[in-house]
Amino acid sequence: MEPVDKILKENEKKMESAVKVFQDDLGRIRTGRASLSLIDGINVNYYGTKTPLNQVATLSVPDSKTITIQPWESKFLGEIEKAISQSDLGLSPVNDGKILRIVLPPLTEERRLELVKKVNKMAEQAKVAVRNIRRNINEDIKKSEKNKEITEDDMRKGFEDVQKLTDKYIKKIEEVATKKEKEIKEI
Repeated sequence: MEPVDKILKENEKKMESAVKVFQDDLGRIRTGRASLSLIDGINVNYYGTKTPLNQVATLSVPDSKTITIQPWESKFLGEIEKAISQSDLGLSPVNDGKILRIVLPPLTEERRLELVKKVNKMAEQAKVAVRNIRRNINEDIKKSEKNKEITEDDMRKGFEDVQKLTDKYIKKIEEVATKKEKEIKEI
């Protein structure tokens, strides 16, 4: 049974990683509140190098509807503004010469429903990733049995353990998605 335990342990990290990626992706979906995770993926042209926004400016959320961005060097205000405007977030920063302010408009009911659909689609993709990992584990277990490293009973027990592990991570994905849906629907 040891080879099965080893296979399970290695692949559980992959399942955990799939859930983490899903959570990170959800962080970029806008809810009714301002959050720095919304602008996480934005890179700025900083001396010819694409640099993450948080490495060229001080970011803060002074209230639930506003994000402020204060560049460490004021000459990069325009670059930062351009990077935010060109992102697919649909945000319009206001430049006062020292600080950029992003005021998040309230979400319409229609937009909330679109976001919930997007969350559900992303959750389904994360579940597929976990199921693909399950398939790979099962193939590894079958190979171990074929190579006489484990018995047929160990193989069956391994399949059961893999399914329990898969169910655990599918449930985690569903919980994360449900929480995000609640945040989106919250006014």
